[in-house]
Amino acid sequence: MLLVVVAIASVQLGSSLAKDLYSAAGPLTVAWLRLLGAAVVLGVLTRPRLRGRSASDWFWVVAYGVCLAGMNVTFYLAIERIPIGMAVTLEFLGPLGVSVALSRRARDLLWVGLAAIGVALLGFSPGQLDPLGVFWALVAGALWAGYILLAGPAGRRWPGVSGVAVAFWVGLVGLTPVVWALDLFPVAVPAVWGIGLLIGLLSSAIPYGLEMVALRRIEPRIFGILMSLEPAAAALFALLLLGETLRPAEVVALACVVVASIGVVRSRRPAVDAPAVPPEQ
Repeated sequence: MLLVVVAIASVQLGSSLAKDLYSAAGPLTVAWLRLLGAAVVLGVLTRPRLRGRSASDWFWVVAYGVCLAGMNVTFYLAIERIPIGMAVTLEFLGPLGVSVALSRRARDLLWVGLAAIGVALLGFSPGQLDPLGVFWALVAGALWAGYILLAGPAGRRWPGVSGVAVAFWVGLVGLTPVVWALDLFPVAVPAVWGIGLLIGLLSSAIPYGLEMVALRRIEPRIFGILMSLEPAAAALFALLLLGETLRPAEVVALACVVVASIGVVRSRRPAVDAPAVPPEQ
């Protein structure tokens, strides 16, 4: 359990550092640096076999990589406009939707209702969230759902984390022309490059390693419950490192989504527990 907690802390530390870096580099630039750092580290560690791969192998890993990169980019666009805790809360609706869709239990609709009530509160509270930021967070959630659904087919064709490493390279290659066309490559400042690459380690490479070890030691159900605490962890790190505070309605919305996520995970039958997929904020 400690490994999962450290992994969560690593991801959310990375998110707060990413937002703090916006004073020197925009969201797309930071996302590109994160993909670069993760791709290099995971590529060196896993050295995935590329030769002799079928068209099907490449189809699934490319789709996986597109979702992975899109999720990172849209999440970073979201936290530019809304608090990190709220971005993670809204993004978490994607995995929650996947869990409910795969559970096929009528009572899980109650948990969906609870999450919906929490999100609805955001629309009726004073000082509403930036609509564009909310939009990007919801898009990130949809891409996270796609990422989870693609993890199985991609993982069966690319063993271990080799598929994740290739997916990061796919995302990096796909995002590079956009960054080039918009002239958003990082400035020649060592600190920007260093922090950007560190974000790649904290938000991707380190959590993947820790979570792989943790999944060998604890039940997927327990793992899923711990991962459901991501929104709360995100809000806590953003408060400590960036001074971001949440309004009462936002705290209630966050709590509703967290409780709904825990409820869905706890209601799963052990026989159908699917391997949890590491978060990609």
